[in-house]
Amino acid sequence: MTSPFGRCRNVEAASAHLPPPSYLLASLKADCLNKPFEQRCDDLAAVIEEFPAKELHAIFPWLVENIFGSLDGVILGWNLRFLQGRTNPTEYDVALEFLDPGGPMMKLVYKLQAEEYRYDFPVSYLPGPVKVSIQERILPECSLYHNKVRFPSSGGLGLNLALNPFEYCMFYFAISLITQRNIPTTCHVSTSNSAYFILVDRYLKWFLPTEGSVLPPPSTDPGGVPSPAPRSPAMPFTSYGMHPTSLLKRHVAHQPSVNADPASQEIWRSETLLQIFVEMWLHHYSLDMYQKMQSPHIKESFKPTEEHVLVIRLLVKHLHAFSNSLKPEPVSPSAHSHTASPLAEFKRIVIPRFVQQKLYVFLQHCFGHWPLDASFRAVLEMWLSYLQPWRYAPEKPLLSAESQPRRVSEKWAPFVQENLLMYTKLFVGFLNRALRTDLVSPKNALMVFRVAKVFAQPNLAEMIQKGEQLFLETDLVVPPRQHRLFVSPSFGGSFLSSRTPTTTDISFKVKSHVYSLEGQDFQYKQMFGPEVRNLVLRLAQLIGQAQQTAKSISDHSTEVTTSQSFLSWFWFGPSDLNGSYTGNDMDEIGQDSIKKTDEYLEKALEYLCQIFRLNEAQLSQLMLNWGAAQDENGKKQLPDCIESEDGLILTPLGRYQIINGLRRFPVEYQGDPELQPIRSYENPTLVRLLFQLSSAINRRFAGSMDTLCAKEGFLGSFCRYHLCTPSLVEMARRSPLSKQKLGQIQQPRVSLRFLASYRTLLSLLLTYFIASWFCIGPVTSTFLLFIGYLFYAVVMAFFTEKRRPRQS
Repeated sequence: MTSPFGRCRNVEAASAHLPPPSYLLASLKADCLNKPFEQRCDDLAAVIEEFPAKELHAIFPWLVENIFGSLDGVILGWNLRFLQGRTNPTEYDVALEFLDPGGPMMKLVYKLQAEEYRYDFPVSYLPGPVKVSIQERILPECSLYHNKVRFPSSGGLGLNLALNPFEYCMFYFAISLITQRNIPTTCHVSTSNSAYFILVDRYLKWFLPTEGSVLPPPSTDPGGVPSPAPRSPAMPFTSYGMHPTSLLKRHVAHQPSVNADPASQEIWRSETLLQIFVEMWLHHYSLDMYQKMQSPHIKESFKPTEEHVLVIRLLVKHLHAFSNSLKPEPVSPSAHSHTASPLAEFKRIVIPRFVQQKLYVFLQHCFGHWPLDASFRAVLEMWLSYLQPWRYAPEKPLLSAESQPRRVSEKWAPFVQENLLMYTKLFVGFLNRALRTDLVSPKNALMVFRVAKVFAQPNLAEMIQKGEQLFLETDLVVPPRQHRLFVSPSFGGSFLSSRTPTTTDISFKVKSHVYSLEGQDFQYKQMFGPEVRNLVLRLAQLIGQAQQTAKSISDHSTEVTTSQSFLSWFWFGPSDLNGSYTGNDMDEIGQDSIKKTDEYLEKALEYLCQIFRLNEAQLSQLMLNWGAAQDENGKKQLPDCIESEDGLILTPLGRYQIINGLRRFPVEYQGDPELQPIRSYENPTLVRLLFQLSSAINRRFAGSMDTLCAKEGFLGSFCRYHLCTPSLVEMARRSPLSKQKLGQIQQPRVSLRFLASYRTLLSLLLTYFIASWFCIGPVTSTFLLFIGYLFYAVVMAFFTEKRRPRQS
């Protein structure tokens, strides 16, 4: 095999004649410009294999930045977030192989790890709360930052973290997800199929295994073991208070030698990887900042993206599977908790200690600040994944033949109780969002259905209600919060522990959970209390309204489809240009989606009734109140308004009715029919020519047409039928359209636009074609058509005149 640097040295003499590091780095940079991606990765793998750590140390920072991009987003790197297997299969496979946990990049990391090299990472690129804390010389609670802060030397530009190679590589990998990069994308990018998403999944499965233990790194020396923790002097920082020490420090400190317990030595990679992911992806809002963010006037400093949330959901799902893979503690007296392996202890505390607080604050921010659109589905599914750890348990209950929802086992009650706010307060936050969304949209209806279905799982509502009762017990006084992580499973064991804690212990843990996240002065709002119940009733009423709206849209679409059937092509009257728009995007979605909307809303209402024990009488009263806003014909009444010279003017009551969705104006085109956009069933050239011809006739004979239409008797009726549009009068009564503008549209005029319709033209051609079979020429056919239409117009003018409202 020929080395990429064969022109300057011989492979066999590589160890004796090593080029200087600067030359190695320059050669690799030149390869980036001159060689294809696949060959560059092969060359890098060869360099990592052949060169010693001393030379690789100089190229490591450049290589990490070249792969994951620069911290400021200027250098894109390998662009892993947008690298798709279906668009770039070769580069996709090569990148995944190179960055795999067992690939060349990790071999380089472990090679440098054995030599205890350190690399500077700027504090200015850390998440906001951590950056502010370090800049104020307050040590963050997370042990990831302990003994790593370096103050700038004379002339330095800022604070840095001294990271070992594994930490440095993972910091860059994690932060590349949230670094904003201006990348023009011409095609849709699937997040779950990107190289970045696949690598996150592989790293989680490798370093947080659900089966077996973490695989040890390849040893670079027969007797040497990589050093797991940096050894920089402690900085004179003031801590937040009593923070739990990391598993690494606790376990390694009790080992008589580094080789006594390899599992405890290697657990640091699992802990470090998780801490980096949580800090970079979730720790963008501190608890103090969260309290300030409750004000709508505070500008948010960080805006998560849908891709960001999808990756967090992957992390949450894997952590549930990782934690649930913990084997139950043996009940024999010979076994004791101190024999548990470091990995087992890590599984026991991984979610409450490392994830719970930061995920709660992150979700609170998303629920309060995410746009009211369908992209919120990503946040919703991530939240629901966290609420259902039983979905990721090793034992899978068999579904019944009727596919009934599975009953939530009582063994999950501790998890529900110690995550009470995740269930109750965020549910209230979702209710407030749902009340402000358009539930006629299938995507919004689906989100309501998903939440209702999850909370309607048998026994879940009872466990939540039990947790609220434990929190509201007054026989305990919870001491003031000393630190934000003072709730730990070390006080009461794992969620899956076989020990049954007392009611006092459970109540204490529930209160501790709530007060540690919200503070001692928090006013808890019960999920099953009257205030939230009223919100649920409002949502039920909104669901009923949305169902009726969807039904009316469906009926209207059916009528339009029927009127445009094949037989209607033989109709010679003007096309109904006003009935093609209803003010809702459901026409573009289709009948199938309208049916899905109705199904989602119907099932969501059923689930809400199960959760909050709503009876038929309550729902009937809600629908009765809604029905009171409709007239005897079943059509929705107009908002409350007064009639003036300028049309209808809304009253304060009318504005309230519109804002709350109680009433609305019919959304129809009410302008000049001649000026509507050209339809797909019209010939654009003919529309323009006939409009010019009609305008010329109307300008020339405007006075004569006014005189004819003003006459009483048959002649006036006949002219009004052809030259006036009586339907606009009725539309004006249900619209705030200006009367002055309506008067201009109602003036008598000739309209020839119907002749530009393909339907009319085809009907005429078919008529002439059929007439030719009976030896009837075009002139005779035209005369017969004229006589037939004249007879039809006389009859229609007579009946139209009888229905015309008389003017006083």
